[in-house]
Amino acid sequence: MMIASLLLMAGSQDLRVLVMTPTPKMHCESCENKIKKNLRFEKGVVKIETSVEAQTVTVTYNPAKTNVENIQAAMKKIGYDTKIVSDHPKEEKQKKKAK
Repeated sequence: MMIASLLLMAGSQDLRVLVMTPTPKMHCESCENKIKKNLRFEKGVVKIETSVEAQTVTVTYNPAKTNVENIQAAMKKIGYDTKIVSDHPKEEKQKKKAK
């Protein structure tokens, strides 16, 4: 049990956060749901957040299982071209507590 917990903690340190802007723009909750429903099937995607106001799709993913190109290809399959805003390692909650 403890080994499984350690493996989960070690794996979370390797996660990355990709922020993209979609074209065409998202207009409503239906657009957001379409993106979330389809991206969740991409292997390695851990979390998906969308914002109509900011026109961003934020994907937390495991780079050992997928990459930016695969995520963009998944978006393209559902009709969205994307522009990368950022792609960076996920910040650990422990680092935030230390500050």
